[in-house]
Amino acid sequence: MEITASVVKELREKTGVGMMECKKALQEASGNVAEAEKILRKRGVAQAAKKADRATGQGMVASYIHTGGKIGVLLEVNCETDFAARSEAFQALVHDVAMHVAAAAPRWVRRDEVTESDLATEREIARDQAAKSGKPPAVVEKIVEGKMEKFYAENCLLEQPFVKDPDHTVGQKVTDTVAKIGENIQVRRFVRWVLGEA
Repeated sequence: MEITASVVKELREKTGVGMMECKKALQEASGNVAEAEKILRKRGVAQAAKKADRATGQGMVASYIHTGGKIGVLLEVNCETDFAARSEAFQALVHDVAMHVAAAAPRWVRRDEVTESDLATEREIARDQAAKSGKPPAVVEKIVEGKMEKFYAENCLLEQPFVKDPDHTVGQKVTDTVAKIGENIQVRRFVRWVLGEA
């Protein structure tokens, strides 16, 4: 099947990936744009994993004030070069993540930042609730682990469902942008203020 320039252009606009990569993916997918998009995402995830250890000394600090001026966010996101930090894809990601922080109120960026005391408290609550169900100890432990995964998904920024696309996590959104710009990206830290809160 012949892949037309307009179809390649359509895929490129959807994904931000280079023309040749789009053409290869379309050939692999027999011209099916949705299938080619999946192929590019899989490749992007693989490329992002390879870049995960690279130093991120550039980036930006962004602010977001939610409509009405009652919630504000400061967010630092790092990348490898100043060139990437100025790219449209990177800046759109930073804005979207800052907006997400305002809307979803995460407590930590990633699960390894959760304190041992917070984890112990959550496990104790989950174990107590599960034990009251009268299930055997092995089942109780599985229930506790399931509740802990839910706790991470609700409280850790990178594991939360992304507010603009709940089928994907914020972490997946970051990974997609890594694939687009070809550089490692790290969400470093954020602060969220709510008017009147201590």
